[in-house]
Amino acid sequence: MAKRVAVLVVNPVNGFGLFQYLEAFYENGIEFKTFAVSDSTHVASNSGVRMGLDDVVANLKGHEEEFDAVVFACGDAIPKLNNHIDKSYYQDMFAVLKRFEKKGKMLIGHCAAAMIFQIAEVGIGKKVAVHPYGKSHITKAVATDEKSEIDGQFYTAQTENTVWTMMPQILEALKG
Repeated sequence: MAKRVAVLVVNPVNGFGLFQYLEAFYENGIEFKTFAVSDSTHVASNSGVRMGLDDVVANLKGHEEEFDAVVFACGDAIPKLNNHIDKSYYQDMFAVLKRFEKKGKMLIGHCAAAMIFQIAEVGIGKKVAVHPYGKSHITKAVATDEKSEIDGQFYTAQTENTVWTMMPQILEALKG
């Protein structure tokens, strides 16, 4: 039976990255639910496309057992985080990521996901692919120059342009 995925969506999100996950999940019969890392379900893409999501991250907190994996869909995550780290929705996101790791569930993401994982204190010592501009900021994991890395329950890609390199393994794990 296919597994269920929680998709964390920052505001603004990189639409190309987000929709690669959503389309692959939809086309492969993998159930997913989108959660805005915001206090509203309304977000926009980096290009201004507005969208409504299923829920907010605060409502995922405490319900991690209902999902088998979490995806961090990147966008302007780090600049927004730097300006709003004290917001409850970022703290909720970090708590959710910690619970997924603690429960041994899949953590998936691209671009700045490895940086977000590090800030959340998950994936310590794991090999991660991260956007080249963020590589020097990875100090608690092992940042590589690979297009994507899979290390245990962690699936990371450098950018939205390399998500496809790990998608077959993600789908295999979620379908199995």
